[in-house]
Amino acid sequence: MTLFFFTMRILSRFLILLFPITCGLLPIASAQKLPDTTRLLRFPTTNGAQIVFCYAGELYTVGKEGGIGRRLSSGPGYTSFPHFSADGTQLAFTSQYDGNTEVYVMPGEGGTPKRLTTSATLHRDDISDRMGPNNPVMTWENTKPLVVFRSRMHSFNDFIGQLFTVGIDAELPQQMPVPRGDFASFSPDDSKMAFNRVFREFRTWKH
Repeated sequence: MTLFFFTMRILSRFLILLFPITCGLLPIASAQKLPDTTRLLRFPTTNGAQIVFCYAGELYTVGKEGGIGRRLSSGPGYTSFPHFSADGTQLAFTSQYDGNTEVYVMPGEGGTPKRLTTSATLHRDDISDRMGPNNPVMTWENTKPLVVFRSRMHSFNDFIGQLFTVGIDAELPQQMPVPRGDFASFSPDDSKMAFNRVFREFRTWKH
């Protein structure tokens, strides 16, 4: 027992001596400048002159030579999936401005967004959904001003989505003649389309 108390006295004196030294080092550590890092930038699109990308749920633009990004979107909810039209003048994207996750379009340089779709949520509007939100913009057709987006409006299975087109005049969406699809790309004359059947753009990203 005597040895125990002797050991504890020695340890307490050591800690008392160490405490001021440790406190003196803390301001030095906190004053060190952290390295400048860029977090996850996603879904880039370009019209040849500028690049638009998603960061922290908003859209930013920067010249193709690089520089400081300028914010294009501002509003409640999450905004992502930007895609330039074939002529580079229009920018389609997915956002939650009005509550639902819907398809919007605005001028490529920024401006007032116009809503193109109106759909039921079906509890699929949360960005944290394991299969991602509903109505993400996939691409544009090249010869017509049609925005291609993926929707699960006709399916109760969260793993299955279909491709739809909608015009910039916000007419009713038309389903494309494929049973399911995701990211897509058209030939210059729109006679052929390459596409993914399964979507995983949110499923496997973490940290």
